[in-house]
Amino acid sequence: MNQPPNGFWAQAAADPDRTVLIAPDGQEWSAGRLHADVNRMVHGLRAAGLREGDAFAVVLPNGVELLTAYLAASQAGFYLVPVNHHLVGPEIAWIVADSGARVLIAHERFAATATAAADEAELPATHRYGVGTVPGCRPYAELLVGHPATPPDDRTLGWVMNYTSGTTGRPRGIRRPLPGKRPEETYLGGFLGIFGIRPFDDNVHLVCSPLYHTAVLQFAGAALHIGHPLVLMDGWSPEEMLRVIDAHRCTHTHMVPTQFHRLLALPDEVRARYDVSSMRHAIHGAAPCPDHVKRAMIDWWGSCVEEYYAASEGGGAFATAEDWLKKPGTVGKAWPISELAVFDDDGNRLPPGELGTVYMKMSTGGFSYHKDETKTRTNRIGDFFTVGDLGVLDEDGYLFLRDRKIDMIIAGGVNIYPAEIESALLTHPAVADAAAFGIPHADRGEEVKAVVEPAEGHAPSPALAAAILAHCEERLAGYKRPRSLDFITAMPRDPNGKLYKRRLREPYWEGFERPL
Repeated sequence: MNQPPNGFWAQAAADPDRTVLIAPDGQEWSAGRLHADVNRMVHGLRAAGLREGDAFAVVLPNGVELLTAYLAASQAGFYLVPVNHHLVGPEIAWIVADSGARVLIAHERFAATATAAADEAELPATHRYGVGTVPGCRPYAELLVGHPATPPDDRTLGWVMNYTSGTTGRPRGIRRPLPGKRPEETYLGGFLGIFGIRPFDDNVHLVCSPLYHTAVLQFAGAALHIGHPLVLMDGWSPEEMLRVIDAHRCTHTHMVPTQFHRLLALPDEVRARYDVSSMRHAIHGAAPCPDHVKRAMIDWWGSCVEEYYAASEGGGAFATAEDWLKKPGTVGKAWPISELAVFDDDGNRLPPGELGTVYMKMSTGGFSYHKDETKTRTNRIGDFFTVGDLGVLDEDGYLFLRDRKIDMIIAGGVNIYPAEIESALLTHPAVADAAAFGIPHADRGEEVKAVVEPAEGHAPSPALAAAILAHCEERLAGYKRPRSLDFITAMPRDPNGKLYKRRLREPYWEGFERPL
């Protein structure tokens, strides 16, 4: 096809036999087969009462079902709410209830937490569907079987509503207004053009991270819409990634620096076993990448190692390998659809070379935080918004980050917000005050440390520390839980109650360079 039809649905109608997806189990899916299931899901969700603007949530691993849900929402005017399956029941329940999700689709792998969440969110049993055996859920097949495979009427573009944690500790949905257009009226794969990735062109996109992440699903969805087959990994390991790239001649993927670190740790003979020369774009983001790791990956994989800086809310910068080698440490220049600016604390725009807070805006439209007007208004200057990172723009428009959101922990490319952890710690009766922050970790960059001021009548001890950590296991997803806990006599707070967290954190970083 010299001029491919716009969007997955049109391409599937034009060439239904083309392979568009290789599932984690190796099963190949044709465009026609996937298109039929997508259409059936739209009819099934409408039969369940969903209408344009409604939301449905999924707790699913990387697989056909999640992509079917994504494509169904995108052509029916629904909001898809992908839920991090590492969350625990109360955390999932909050997202399901807050989003107003009218249907929940869960995988049997996450049955216990999904069922608990659905119960807490008071979602009717008739509107719960399970892939595999999920107690209290109708079989997933019932959402599809008996419904026509033909395209639905009144097709209109829907969106993904990702949830991102904030300093309050409660996740908030990033909600964009529906455009009210047919899906084909918007060029859905244009996002990948930012990185020089073109339609078809023998490209194969590798999904090597969980699709509940904003960027991972956005990259995968855009690839589908411009005619790139997807190869899905359900669970990641370094050698398996190399094998998959070699076997399927993958050309582009989205990664985080921790994956680079683990790939580089493979023995030379293992690395030499696989051919990765097909890779054209190994685009990384989500966390700072140490210079030595970046250089080593460029030495191994070449100029395909590229970097971006962005937020779930939108906006961003992009740096090719050439850009980075020319200006080491940069995260790039603004996307064509974005604008970057640096402001001081008084809202004045700063000239090149001056340190301030990084702001972004998108030319493609704005967003709001679902049910949180205060958060929506906060941290904005006109059409620009910030996620709190500090940086500098040079004379050429390249952005260099000098710090990041105050107190945020980044472990293996995942953002972790201390307030949520501290809230869980403070529910233990033996905890009078608590703080959580990141400390050095050789592989993941940081891990979570808790510091606790014991309540009166509770003496510090290994047994008490173990009890508090066990308490956290019941309330927090695994990646958020403190890995260790120390006690302190009194938290360093000022008379107004502000915690001097830096005083707590600095001793753990002595002799280490904290990633910025």
